[in-house]
Amino acid sequence: MTRTGTFLRSAVVAVLVVLSLGGTALGRGQTQTTHPATTATDTAPQRAAAASASAGCGKTPTLTSGTYTIQSGGKSRTFILRVPDGYDRDHGYRLIFGFHWLGGTSTDVSTGRTVETGTWAYYGLQRLANNSAIFVAPQGLNNGWANSGGEDITFVDDMIRRIEADLCVDTTQRFALGFSYGAAMSYSLACSRATVFRAVAVQSGGQLSGCSGGTQPIAYLGVHGLRDNVLGIAGGRALRDKFVQNNGCTPQNPPEPAQGSLTHRVTTYSGCSAGHPVAWAAFDEGHIAAPQDGAPGDSGRSWVPGEVWKFFSQFQTSDPSPGTASCRVSDTISAWNSGLTSNITITNTGTTAVDGWSLTFTLPAGQTITSGWNADYSPASGQVTAKNVSHNATIAPGASTTIGFQAVHTGNTAAPTTYTLNGAACTVV
Repeated sequence: MTRTGTFLRSAVVAVLVVLSLGGTALGRGQTQTTHPATTATDTAPQRAAAASASAGCGKTPTLTSGTYTIQSGGKSRTFILRVPDGYDRDHGYRLIFGFHWLGGTSTDVSTGRTVETGTWAYYGLQRLANNSAIFVAPQGLNNGWANSGGEDITFVDDMIRRIEADLCVDTTQRFALGFSYGAAMSYSLACSRATVFRAVAVQSGGQLSGCSGGTQPIAYLGVHGLRDNVLGIAGGRALRDKFVQNNGCTPQNPPEPAQGSLTHRVTTYSGCSAGHPVAWAAFDEGHIAAPQDGAPGDSGRSWVPGEVWKFFSQFQTSDPSPGTASCRVSDTISAWNSGLTSNITITNTGTTAVDGWSLTFTLPAGQTITSGWNADYSPASGQVTAKNVSHNATIAPGASTTIGFQAVHTGNTAAPTTYTLNGAACTVV
């Protein structure tokens, strides 16, 4: 086993010893996470479904990649922030939290040094994201996530508020993942912040950080080793099954690889409620974070980052990949005095479905949007991007969708002259 696997095994064994002795740190985390001050309705940031653009969109940022200290619950807490190269203040990015294991650090997560520096940064997701996400590596108290009195959940709330006040985040695209104790923290967020986070990935976790609430659906990926003798796979299955139930999935005993095979198997549950998939990845190894097929121990070639990224990236982002749309746009303007309405019809003239779209156009000077329908509009004047809402995300080949807005004007009631869909110019009729 690699030095990472050995270190993590020893560290988590220490947690279990504390639990068996009735230790206070984890005991508090399990018994007091129902503290009323940290319920989702009271202190969480805005619900994930409430809006797509954070307050930081359009602002010149003050946050850059680096380490930050904030006050949370009367304590100084730190986190490492990784802002994408070429950050665009008008683009809504994914926000991904990576929680370290017991005895690990935020630096371990942000660098990936315990497995392979760079390659495994943020559990291997930073390289896969290719500058499409803002990453956060929080530092736990005593290098863990006891979540006493819900203080670590509050810390997450405070980080979200700080980051999203300054940077442009798609608030429907928040994610959390971690290994071991970091997985326990991610699971705790699934329980208490299911309306704040879009999905979680729980890698070799257990219920160590509490589960306040735990009744709402959230997209859930569980990853666990068959031969985990620190946080056994039976516990991982139990964590998974809570969200199989919450998400309305059809219960099953998913197939798992044979012991000694050094392989993995991934099962996606059927019957889950819309937008709340559950997937389970079991692998033939022990309590390690980066298993590989065909060989023991952690590896930068692990299949896990690819599975996590696939699970997270299946959900719609604010700005789909450019250059994928063939489109036609018509815009009907109805104007009066100082107001107007615009009804825009977008037609997919390509041969493949558009799944998630952003329509960009520039309003004539003096026009300002006051309200809209069938899309989210930002900003209200100048170059505007209209992003699909849940019911019209997909436009089949040959199909159309109509959106619109109401605006005030200072005399110029003309329609925009050009439109681009996912970065590709549309024909205007």
